[in-house]
Amino acid sequence: MSRENAEVVRRWFEAFSSEDFDAAIALVHRDVVFVPPGNQAPYRGAESLRRWMEPDAFHDQVADPLETVAVTDRTILARQHVTGRGRASGMELDTTTWSVWTFDDDGLITRIEIYLPHEKEKALEAAGLSE
Repeated sequence: MSRENAEVVRRWFEAFSSEDFDAAIALVHRDVVFVPPGNQAPYRGAESLRRWMEPDAFHDQVADPLETVAVTDRTILARQHVTGRGRASGMELDTTTWSVWTFDDDGLITRIEIYLPHEKEKALEAAGLSE
């Protein structure tokens, strides 16, 4: 199951980056919890996650998975490179972040947690790992 879940993470990034939000949402449980970076409040439910994906804040936003690690049959730790440009400001976004993905028995994503570059230890802890 862990190999399949890693493939689901890859497909989610691909759908998100190509702005195929329907395809991304099809990979999540209807009660998914999305925890954005920077101590923001979590988004609960597939429709709430979709609203987060579509704010039009960035132009050409791309998230490329650099590596995925199957921690358990239900947990994936990923490191991803995220780029984009602010629509209004033109400010460039170019960073590498961490994420922890949790799955149910049906292979649907039930939780996504995003961690900033300096929060690697928090990501490892959330995934059940430590350096």
